[in-house]
Amino acid sequence: MPVKNGKQYIERINKHLPDVRIAGEQVKGAISEHKAFKGLMTTQASMYDMQQDERWKATMSYSSPLTCDPVGLSFMQPKTKKELAARRKMMQTWAYTHHGFLGRAPDYMNTAIMAFSAAAGLLEEETPQYASNLRRYYEYCRENDITLSHVFIQPKAGRLSTFLKTFEEPVAARVMEKNKDGIVIRGAFLLDTQGATSDEILVFPAPFPSVSTEESPYTFAFAVPSNLPGVRFICRESFVGGESAYNYPLSSRFEEMDTLVIFDDALVPWDRVFICGNENLAFRLINESRFHTHASAQIMCKNIAKTEFLLGTIETMIEAAGLDSHDHMIEKVTEVILALETLKALQLAAEKGASPDRWGSMLPNRKPLLAANAYFPKIYPRMIEIIQLIGGSGLIMIPEEKDFDTDISGQLNRYLKGIDLDAKANVQLSRLAWELSVSAFGGRQSVYERFFFGNSTTVNNRLYNGYKGRETFKNRVRDFLS
Repeated sequence: MPVKNGKQYIERINKHLPDVRIAGEQVKGAISEHKAFKGLMTTQASMYDMQQDERWKATMSYSSPLTCDPVGLSFMQPKTKKELAARRKMMQTWAYTHHGFLGRAPDYMNTAIMAFSAAAGLLEEETPQYASNLRRYYEYCRENDITLSHVFIQPKAGRLSTFLKTFEEPVAARVMEKNKDGIVIRGAFLLDTQGATSDEILVFPAPFPSVSTEESPYTFAFAVPSNLPGVRFICRESFVGGESAYNYPLSSRFEEMDTLVIFDDALVPWDRVFICGNENLAFRLINESRFHTHASAQIMCKNIAKTEFLLGTIETMIEAAGLDSHDHMIEKVTEVILALETLKALQLAAEKGASPDRWGSMLPNRKPLLAANAYFPKIYPRMIEIIQLIGGSGLIMIPEEKDFDTDISGQLNRYLKGIDLDAKANVQLSRLAWELSVSAFGGRQSVYERFFFGNSTTVNNRLYNGYKGRETFKNRVRDFLS
């Protein structure tokens, strides 16, 4: 099918419900009606509706190279700067719909699978069948508008068990068996955000470095339906405070569930295998596909939308408190403005500096995106701190919506109003600031942004080693001194 709408998205997820466990129970019935998933699925349904809305269709889709039917534009391999800009416009449009709170909106993995497929030529010489599998899978996702989740990392026990003697046997995810039907996988993966609300899951754990020349059972990449027998999703605690958009303006709409995914001797069919055993190819596909660069371009759209939302919240809080002329408040606002304009400048530099790569993709300039990946995890906690500093006790003393329908409403209206805001609207603003900066939902957002592309050491090393031109600068200094 071509681009789907929201109703089709919900019906498809409900129909093939995988094994999902939350709070000690297995989810039964329509997952879209479960309180932990309802808000997110409603939000994403509205995003998918945009694809068939005449007002947005041209922005959200392009003609399939196979059928000429409209397919999601985030699946497109951009080959010109014009196409790169069109992809960015599409992704920015979706980002403004969720205001940057969906770290794993569908266009993230649409972009990733495009990048991997474009680089499938890497697999051609040694494993031509796997190359063919990867290309066909990309086409399948594009032509059927698949909602895709992913896992790239394993629990610490899995990583440590390969070399610590305290483990009786390795618990790292591995290939247990190969047979005529496929490979049998046993192990656990995290952090599968939206795994329970996606059609399929891409599994591509970071390969364990090894000096062995033998085929590694710990190295593989594949994609399977979320309801594959032997696959189970274990959810963390839900951070949905409630369905009221007044009391919980963010979590009621944007709570993405994170899951631990367990493969209990699950059989992965051969036509869904992209890499098996070859560590060198796994490292090369991750690096030479420029997956991080393409994904970073999508993430920039999210981060800009989120920063604009934070700036709007901070400005509204200051005005409601009558503090918009105070110098110390202006200083805080300018910190956020600087962050926003820095991100926009880096996005522009990446797009304007794009050039064709070896796979025929118009690749954004890596350096501004690598810099943004290192910058945003540092500035985001500061923006949240600014909300806390402005909100103060107002982030704690926040009645609920129902309180305004009782006999105490008159007292609330007298004592809790703001500048040009009645008490109910002012409390609603405070509840928004509370969800951003104090609640479990806000805490998860902060941790998520800190580790989005890995810990700070990983992100900084990626920037340092990927920043070409440092030798030129050193030579310039040497020439000057000589």
